[in-house]
Amino acid sequence: MLRLMISCLVALAVGLLMTRAAKALALRFGVVDRPDARRVHKGVVPRMGGLGIFCGFMAGSLVYIISHPNLALAGEPLGLLLGACIVFVTGLVDDVRSIRPTTKLLGQLLAALVFVGCGGYVKFLSNPLGGDIVYVDYLGIPVTIIWLVGISNAVNLIDGLDGLAAGVSIISACTLAVVSLSHGYNMPAALLFVLAAATLGFLRYNFSPASIFMGDSGSLTLGFVLGAIAIMGFAKGATIIALVIPVLILAIPIMDTFFAIIRRLLEHKPIMQPDKGHLHHRLLAMGLSHKQTVLIIYAITMFMGSIAILTPLLSPWVTLALLAGALALLFFGAKRLGILGVNLNDNNNSPDAEK
Repeated sequence: MLRLMISCLVALAVGLLMTRAAKALALRFGVVDRPDARRVHKGVVPRMGGLGIFCGFMAGSLVYIISHPNLALAGEPLGLLLGACIVFVTGLVDDVRSIRPTTKLLGQLLAALVFVGCGGYVKFLSNPLGGDIVYVDYLGIPVTIIWLVGISNAVNLIDGLDGLAAGVSIISACTLAVVSLSHGYNMPAALLFVLAAATLGFLRYNFSPASIFMGDSGSLTLGFVLGAIAIMGFAKGATIIALVIPVLILAIPIMDTFFAIIRRLLEHKPIMQPDKGHLHHRLLAMGLSHKQTVLIIYAITMFMGSIAILTPLLSPWVTLALLAGALALLFFGAKRLGILGVNLNDNNNSPDAEK
């Protein structure tokens, strides 16, 4: 416990210091977001905040792993840190120079392959209602890669308001950590708490009104690390928990991304084309303030996380019913808000999307 506390304090301190440094660097080299027709913020804001999150997580993780007598910087932990480095550098280059989506995707795929190469991939599939556990061996590799790339981009897509992606990621990391501890997955839980601490250091400067944005270097790193640690823990459980818990906890970014894909397909638009149909933009269009919108999404994330925490105490059938009910509620809410199909000219006062 003492090692974990020290590691989290290191992550928090480094996250705070490096976020301040990132602000200065971004302003000096012109790595900033300026207001335009697509963005909702006002004024010039630096966007290299991912540096604080990345450095805080790396510092805290190394302190924890190196100081722990039963851990070694090899296998999945090594793959996690190396993959995080790759996806961070990919996002940082995009923040500074703006690279093509395909190039950015290649960086994410490389990070996922490095993690998989170090042994981090889904090895079991199980019947959610009970029964035999199937060892899928290398067939789990494509599932893992899709999961990692998907979660990375899901967090990236919700990074549209001050403090939104950072806060949702902190809540998700802490919830995953609590459930991990309850199942004896101590190392994944520790790394999740470290990630939350590092992100909290960044959130100090990112909550509304933000003085710095995380950029793709931050959002892609957060998504990759959350997805990878979920694989390290729950994918080895080979139970209903492995199927349900990460999906419930990360429901907001997953569902928002899913709805964005469906919406753009229905409107015959490129999947990567930005629009103002995301959850946070539709809430803003209803007249809510930035802070109110962010806090509502925090509350939804906490609600889904609470369901995830309860699932180990319930039977598989009840768990599936809860999952179906929660997802149906999200779908109904999305339909009511217009997330599944948006007329981009239906509200001239509503803000445009950043992502």
